[in-house]
Amino acid sequence: MLKFAANISMMFVELEYLERYAAAAKAGFEMVECQFPYENPPKAHKEQLEAQRLELHLLNAPPGDFENGDRGLAAMPGRENEFKESIGLALEYASTLNCDNLHVMAGVTVGNSSFEKHEEVYIENIKYAAQIAGAQNCTIFIEPINTFDVPGYFLSTPEQAIALLEKIDKLNVGLQFDVYHTQKMVGNLEYYLRKYFESIGHIQIAGLPGRNEPDRGEINYTYIFTLLEELGYEGWIGCEYTPRGDTLEGLGWLV
Repeated sequence: MLKFAANISMMFVELEYLERYAAAAKAGFEMVECQFPYENPPKAHKEQLEAQRLELHLLNAPPGDFENGDRGLAAMPGRENEFKESIGLALEYASTLNCDNLHVMAGVTVGNSSFEKHEEVYIENIKYAAQIAGAQNCTIFIEPINTFDVPGYFLSTPEQAIALLEKIDKLNVGLQFDVYHTQKMVGNLEYYLRKYFESIGHIQIAGLPGRNEPDRGEINYTYIFTLLEELGYEGWIGCEYTPRGDTLEGLGWLV
């Protein structure tokens, strides 16, 4: 049976952030994930997780200056020290919240640096993150993100991610496979899920177009879920989508 985690950064946004834990639990979720929890101290999140008997499966490392266009730091030449500080903060949260998985965003390529330079910095930064995370048994995930939603994003296709994983060559670094991003960027979902299944450590879903509930649009999630069961996927599936309306009312697809 497939297991679903609520992404409380995108779901239940009709509530204040810390109130979303209770809403997720009330909706029947046992596991949650989030993007950037850093506006509240880790203790505040921990109190809510414990009160609602929830677990946190995944969080994102700080993305840099999000408001001014940053979408990660890992592939950003000249910002290596800032990247290392961001990993330290992320792992502090992960440790306090008993979270074993950390998504590290690559970033948007800017300036005069070549692709090769971005890649060189990315590989070294992810190796660093993996080494530090390994000390607390934490897995690092890398995720291709489509360049329609995030123009210039450094890591955008499954093939590129797999090539990078081979160069990084760390046991605690895996592929985060977002069905929405993959369909929007390259399509061929069954092909990629089968081909790279052994490298996939986490899956996220959303409908397309709109990035809403996975119950309509061009992605046949009934087919995708059946395929994942056939492949024997035992990990969690993160519901990283924006509800069309009230989050709870939109959960009919999960029944």
